[in-house]
Amino acid sequence: MTVRGHDRRQDIDTDVLVIGCGIAGATAALEAAGNGLDVVVITKNANPEESNTYYAQGGIVSLGEDDQPELLAGDIITAGDGINNPEAVELLAEESKPLVESVLVRELKIPFSRSAPDCLDYAQEGGHSRRRVLHVKDTTGRTIQERLIGALKNRSRLKLLTGHSAVDILTVPHHSKNAIAYYRPPQCIGAYVLDNEAQRVRTIYARATVLATGGCGALFLNTSNPREAIGAGYAMAHRAAARIVNMEYIQFHPTSLYDRDAGGFLISEAVRGEGARLKTREGRTFMAKYSPRKDLAPRDEVSRAIYEEMIEGDSDYVLLDLASYAQVNIKKRFPNIYRTCLQAGIDITREPIPVVPAAHYCCGGVWTDLWGRTSLDGLYAVGETACTGVHGANRLASTSLLEGLVWGTRAARAIAQNLPTVRLFKPSEIHPWYYPRNEEEIDPALINQDWLSIRSTLWNYAGIIRTRKRLERAKADLEYLNHRIEKFYREVHMDENVVALRQGIQVALLITQAALSNPVSRGAHFIKP
Repeated sequence: MTVRGHDRRQDIDTDVLVIGCGIAGATAALEAAGNGLDVVVITKNANPEESNTYYAQGGIVSLGEDDQPELLAGDIITAGDGINNPEAVELLAEESKPLVESVLVRELKIPFSRSAPDCLDYAQEGGHSRRRVLHVKDTTGRTIQERLIGALKNRSRLKLLTGHSAVDILTVPHHSKNAIAYYRPPQCIGAYVLDNEAQRVRTIYARATVLATGGCGALFLNTSNPREAIGAGYAMAHRAAARIVNMEYIQFHPTSLYDRDAGGFLISEAVRGEGARLKTREGRTFMAKYSPRKDLAPRDEVSRAIYEEMIEGDSDYVLLDLASYAQVNIKKRFPNIYRTCLQAGIDITREPIPVVPAAHYCCGGVWTDLWGRTSLDGLYAVGETACTGVHGANRLASTSLLEGLVWGTRAARAIAQNLPTVRLFKPSEIHPWYYPRNEEEIDPALINQDWLSIRSTLWNYAGIIRTRKRLERAKADLEYLNHRIEKFYREVHMDENVVALRQGIQVALLITQAALSNPVSRGAHFIKP
């Protein structure tokens, strides 16, 4: 191996490095900069608005007019099948309304929908016992993300780098050339980051690093997530020996639009909250057979019910009928869903919507405490990347944006209070990035086929309904593929697609191994004997 093209003038030294800029990462960055810290935010996409946050339609949980934190906490724990971290749930419920009002309403001025000029409109969603979901019609995430990115661009002491992919968490002693460093506790000191355009890795040193890379839904064949959601944060944290938990709990959203050109477009749970009913292709309602809460049952129950009906009826989809049961003005309440479905030839004011379940949210992730601290000193995780224990075995609808807001804020406050003043390393002691001596050119056909193998394997063997034999087959196939990809990664020209492929295969294995290790069906992990 040889060093080629490394220029230390391209290295960055900052107080805080935030990897990802959805609601969790952006909130953490803004709060840290507001506390007087120098912050660098990186995102692998050239468009910083591209994130899971952007595609969140339904809304964000607050407390409704007849609501209490205890009621919200009870609904979260019921949806999570009772294995939630009670302290984290209590914290989320208590801080929901104050933070939504202070950050989103007053600071970012999010124009939440109103039922009257002086009254916010609270929506009902599956699993909730109260109307408590604030929304901007059906484009809540898009509105929040656009305001957050605008704030990032205008905040002093904050630098936003687009088109930069995190490759590896930088740790001492692992990346240190100083043998004495091995006598000190492990510590995160930043990250190796690929400049996607220049195709060169630069080193970013940080006294605190925040993982906010989102989830891993795009590892599955059918997903509501953007294609960038391949779980990079999980893979990097795992390689850095940070604790990873609950990766078997992959939540599938029951209703994504069944249309080849729609790209996994989500039909918000709020549609069922406003009266829509699920039906077979023959027009028979079926949710009463699977849950006493019928169409407002938690997502895992609805997803399995749809899956069973599809198998029983030998069908590729079921129907979601809003037109027959709507309790609202459909075009006004769901304008984006209406427009998107109309482009696919479906008028949701007159006919039902064909839908299928899709991988949606990872309830596990990088273990953190109540302040976003991971098991590795100097490394924090927030949002879907983290496992705070809030969601347990299954996430309650519209709590993800709130979790990102709460823990993004808390992690930044913890960093501001505990940022180390003395470094235990010198940049000259850290290994620069290594490139292969003879870099091969990348064959895109190999990458495309490897992704198809990963996504098909997870969907068929580690998806909505699992068996031990399916999971064992998945593990064997993925381990073989991992070996090939690792060799490929170390030989080819450095490229964002190769980096993503390596991250993705490792997360696919984390999911499969976690599912194999847990024989108990609970929440989003359902395994047949």
